[in-house]
Amino acid sequence: MMEMDENTRILRDYYFFTIPHITVFAGAVLGILFILRIDVRMALGIFAFLYGLMLLTIHAIVFRHFRSNMIYRLGLLFSLVLVMTGLFLMYASISNL
Repeated sequence: MMEMDENTRILRDYYFFTIPHITVFAGAVLGILFILRIDVRMALGIFAFLYGLMLLTIHAIVFRHFRSNMIYRLGLLFSLVLVMTGLFLMYASISNL
């Protein structure tokens, strides 16, 4: 069985303790947007943008230490995709695409 190196284990634990809090907060914002009867595309765009932005903040905090780690890079890419998707959905909702 392959062992994880120390940096990957630290990053994994960091993600396990930070990402669930962000997920709950972004989900609560999405729920509030649905309760306020915001357009679904706009609500999902705000959710994706906010969630991606908060994940980018988490990634920015540990950038100097983990920037060469593959798991970090994949997480960072996923966060950027979320931000871009959120921006696209908000734009599409505003311009009625």
